[in-house]
Amino acid sequence: MVESSIRTTYRKKIWSKFTKAIKDFDLIEDGDKIVVGVSGGKDSLLLAKLFQELKKDRSKNFEVAFISMNPGFGALDLEQFKNNLIELGIPCEIFDANVWEIAFEADPNSPCFMCAKMRRGVLYKKVEELGYNKLALGHHFDDVIETTLINMFYAGTTKTMIPKVGSTSGKLELIRPLIYIKEQDIINFTKKNEILAMACGCPIESGKVDSKRKEIKELLATLEAKNPQIKQSIFNSMRNINLDYVLGYVSSDKKGE
Repeated sequence: MVESSIRTTYRKKIWSKFTKAIKDFDLIEDGDKIVVGVSGGKDSLLLAKLFQELKKDRSKNFEVAFISMNPGFGALDLEQFKNNLIELGIPCEIFDANVWEIAFEADPNSPCFMCAKMRRGVLYKKVEELGYNKLALGHHFDDVIETTLINMFYAGTTKTMIPKVGSTSGKLELIRPLIYIKEQDIINFTKKNEILAMACGCPIESGKVDSKRKEIKELLATLEAKNPQIKQSIFNSMRNINLDYVLGYVSSDKKGE
């Protein structure tokens, strides 16, 4: 069973890292009302199952609900997603939002920024409407690494995904409990349990349009072949920034030169 494999076969590589992230970054507090954003891909499906398992433990007093925004999935993708939810026992509310079409109309060549901003805004609004105070998303260890390099190479800034951040409205927090879990372990878990995670219908992710994230993934694969610890080193570097040895820094209220 999927549930038993989380605590047995993948206890060390998935379950323990999930609970460690929650503890290290204080992601869940008593009384929290948490919405898990389920996209239909491997990461969010795993996140949903992890929250269901955590709820069984009763180690934390929290409420959890599962929602999914349909940004414009094709009929076959949507049907596969619904089948996965049934087979995995995830009670998930699906609501429509025509995000992909709007993002591609606004910027056909580079719609990712607009798409991500719109998806986040739609999810925030939905969570606030439900009266919940936290939104959990399935960003994992590799997402942190890739985002770090994308920002350095293409935005000229040193910043990454962080485990907990407040929304722009200040009414809720975004949490990322998979931050210690490596993508390959999620892939292995998905294959081992024969979960047919929905393939993303987005032309960016399917390779039909150039993607900066894809470029970074390929670069990291090349570097990792020579240095298997390179991703861990990049991850660690974001926890060991020495402000005495940078040319400048910015924060919410000051700038160092």
